[in-house]
Amino acid sequence: MLASKLQFWGYRLKTIANSFKTLYSLPPEKLDAFMDSYIIYDHDWVDEDAMIQAMGKDYAKVIKQKLIDYYSVLNHLCAIGQVEKMYIPPAIDLSKSIIGNQTLFERRMWSDLGLNKNSKVLDVGCGRGRIASHAASHTGAHVTGVNIDSNQLESAQKFAKGNRLGKRTHFQHWDLNQTPYPFEDSSFDAIYEVQVFSLSKDLNKTFKELHRLLKPGGRFACLEWVLLDEFDPKNPYHGHLMKQIKPLIGAIGNPTVSKYIDALKHAGFKIIINENASINGLQAPLIQNADKFYTRLGKTINLLVKCKILPKHFNTLFERLSRGGEAFVEADRLRLVSTSHYIVAQK
Repeated sequence: MLASKLQFWGYRLKTIANSFKTLYSLPPEKLDAFMDSYIIYDHDWVDEDAMIQAMGKDYAKVIKQKLIDYYSVLNHLCAIGQVEKMYIPPAIDLSKSIIGNQTLFERRMWSDLGLNKNSKVLDVGCGRGRIASHAASHTGAHVTGVNIDSNQLESAQKFAKGNRLGKRTHFQHWDLNQTPYPFEDSSFDAIYEVQVFSLSKDLNKTFKELHRLLKPGGRFACLEWVLLDEFDPKNPYHGHLMKQIKPLIGAIGNPTVSKYIDALKHAGFKIIINENASINGLQAPLIQNADKFYTRLGKTINLLVKCKILPKHFNTLFERLSRGGEAFVEADRLRLVSTSHYIVAQK
């Protein structure tokens, strides 16, 4: 038990140090690109005219590049806290940390997907590959992760090899909106994604492609950002909260639960599970934990910048990152939105 804790904290301290080192030497042009990337979260896929007006007819290419600019920096900011996997998990056990609840959720998902040592699995939007490596280590499955950010893929490969999972994981560069994916029909026993599909330009097209990739009887699971029934687009306060939350969680699309379900059914899936995976449907306690951590860290960063220990751009990064936390908590408590809606579907 003690050895396990020491190993965990050794890894966390090394990760934090590496992320601080990367951010310390962040080139000005990369900082500017990161800050400029936030404009995409003022938009929604459903309003294509507004996207064309703001970014031109090739807006999809512009968005792809800005997503890379966003995540190539954000992944290091997240790694400093408990959200290296870049998602707030369902609140399953409030006596545990964010990382503890991530572990609980992921192991539930592996069970629901029926993963074992013979399973071939696809992780869509794998980020730094920590969820994929967890799946491989816990179940013995072979996991392929795809992502558009080469920086994160490099981190995923390094982590997997360092944990002797190189033979059970594979990571490659791919855009989730580019179809067909580079895999044959019926390549996978299971597919999952975690809070990625607000970046899907066309959910019907995406789910149709995932259906093609699954073997008959194979399962798909997702944990997603959704608008709930209480959200009123005509309510100015709801709109105000939404405008703050979207950049915080990196959401472009704003699907409802029914939109996900309809798109899955249209693609040929049978719905197995459709529920909010948090206790009483609320993530607020975990969102608050993350918000408090980054708010306090931001104050410490500000002091270190004033003392000229850290460069000024640290203030810029952490001030931008910490915006919207209180709005997210408020919207969760009002049951307007959630990032813990869990769906499992079968081919």
